[in-house]
Amino acid sequence: MGDDTKREKPPAEDSSDEDDKRNSGNLYDKAGKVRKHVSEQEKAEEGLGPNIKSIVTMLMLMLLMMFAVHCTWVTSNAYSSPSVVLASYNHDGTRNILDDFREAYYWLRQNTDEHARVMSWWDYGYQIAGMANRTTLVDNNTWNNSHIALVGKAMSSNESAAYKIMRSLDVDYVLIIFGGVIGYSGDDINKFLWMVRIAEGEHPKDIRESDYFTPQGEFRVDKAGSPTLLNCLMYKMSYYRFGEMQLDFRTPPGFDRTRNAEIGNKDIKFKHLEEAFTSEHWLVRIYKVKNLDNREPLDHKLRSVVPKQKYTSKKTAKRKRGHIKNKLVLRKGKKLQKK
Repeated sequence: MGDDTKREKPPAEDSSDEDDKRNSGNLYDKAGKVRKHVSEQEKAEEGLGPNIKSIVTMLMLMLLMMFAVHCTWVTSNAYSSPSVVLASYNHDGTRNILDDFREAYYWLRQNTDEHARVMSWWDYGYQIAGMANRTTLVDNNTWNNSHIALVGKAMSSNESAAYKIMRSLDVDYVLIIFGGVIGYSGDDINKFLWMVRIAEGEHPKDIRESDYFTPQGEFRVDKAGSPTLLNCLMYKMSYYRFGEMQLDFRTPPGFDRTRNAEIGNKDIKFKHLEEAFTSEHWLVRIYKVKNLDNREPLDHKLRSVVPKQKYTSKKTAKRKRGHIKNKLVLRKGKKLQKK
């Protein structure tokens, strides 16, 4: 009975024998090779390997997708927006739309004569012609360099010399771009040196670039700036009435946010121009050219004429009755009788 019981119940096999059965293909190893038994910790580490790879792959895909979205957003804001509409962002991320260009062109279209001529720098020629439907002197077709130089000379000269040029070109309005209020760096003051250089190329006797710099070679709009710059037409049109405006309690009146300086000439007055339109954010300013006066003002004073004193009679009311000298005396004669 004991032997039969032993045959019916074979002895329990070790765990190592079970591993040998599972890996029966590796039972016969090379001579001298010691077989290593895989522990449970190593099995767990082998299981984490594919998971880590999949997680890294997903993270890389998400980064690439976020990069594509970011590139699309930058492109839409930097390249796809129209140049006549500007946008700014507040501290909280909200967006402000600056519609000053369209506002100014609409004013030109509605409030000026259809045959009016507008003088501006050539950058805005096509916009004025297309949106305001007004004639411009120069536009983006810059083949006529001498004409552009003449406009640059008018902008670079003082008001009297510029008025002669504008009268010869039959100019009715002058349009400029000014960014000192909102900090717009693409305004005409930052482009002004190119106007001077182009004008100097055609009119070297009248315009010299060195006159618009300080003795130290600096281009400044404050009190230390060149007197030629502080009295030229472009400077006066840009900063007219700007010296009265205080944008922030931390800055003085007339502080230019683009140049980060307080302007040097705040007492600006015009003789031949008058302000016609200024947009909401002062980005576009339009001036009207006055017509010639009927009579030129004289340099000297008119001759003063002393009026003569009137003769007053000393006669009283009773004695005002006078007499006539050598008065004819009429005598009555006799009437002749007919015979």
